[in-house]
Amino acid sequence: MGLKNLQLKFKAIRLLVGESKSKKRQSRTTQKPPWMVPVSHGYHVIEDRSSCDGGFEEEDSDTVVVQREQIEDTEVWFFGVSDSRIGDGITKYLQSNFFDRKPKQSQMMRKSKEAMKKAYIGAKAKVRKTGKGEEEEEEEEAWKVGSASAMVMNGEKLVLANMGEYRAVVCKDGVAHQIGKKHRRTAQLSWTRKLISGGFLTPKVGMLACNGVSGDDSQPPKSSAVLVATERIDSDTEFIILASTGIWEVMKNQEAVNLIRHIEDAQEAAECLAKEALTRVSRSNISCLVIHFDQITI
Repeated sequence: MGLKNLQLKFKAIRLLVGESKSKKRQSRTTQKPPWMVPVSHGYHVIEDRSSCDGGFEEEDSDTVVVQREQIEDTEVWFFGVSDSRIGDGITKYLQSNFFDRKPKQSQMMRKSKEAMKKAYIGAKAKVRKTGKGEEEEEEEEAWKVGSASAMVMNGEKLVLANMGEYRAVVCKDGVAHQIGKKHRRTAQLSWTRKLISGGFLTPKVGMLACNGVSGDDSQPPKSSAVLVATERIDSDTEFIILASTGIWEVMKNQEAVNLIRHIEDAQEAAECLAKEALTRVSRSNISCLVIHFDQITI
């Protein structure tokens, strides 16, 4: 299949931030505290309609959201890549239940994590309501849609979330880290220890929310689980990739990180990642957003 025959559709991106409409996002350091890590970002969306019978419908398109809010002395960035069936719902929930309520700085991290988790759970529930009634069909429909989001506070605190086959990956000192893997491995280790010690108790595997990310790069099973993680942005935190199924079905986490780590401009990095997925003949929507943390050296 020749690339020249591919019908590419670049969806109009909904940007909820009063910045320039240019895709190249430069970090703004003026009128900011000297300790704040500058944040820059870029995005790229490709939709290949030729691989589907009848072509893509509008509801099959992905949505990319970039939103900046100022809550007292805290600068908050919200980034998201979502299936269009749930992306708008997640954004609206966060706007009315987090940004508009302007939480105090001491409650910012806890409130943002709670709001993110509830936004995702609510979106997931709405998808299931549109199913045909059978439990298996509802679950099938739920994991087909997905979303990956990141909330950055003052360039020093981070809340990540993803569900379905969409994924949030953090590059720390050149190593890819994906949220949710640490939690699953911890449960498995707990189960193993209990077997070795002679016990036979069922390990508690509760909400898939954790306090950090892990470097496990194995392919996760198809799941509609909502994963939420929080962590601090330190000197090792280089960038974040938020991407749809079209990226991850043709490359692993570390491959994606290695591909763009040398690219300083976030927009160029996003374009490189998307075009590489297209070259590898990804059959799903290709959408990605790259967030750079431009560490200041003194």
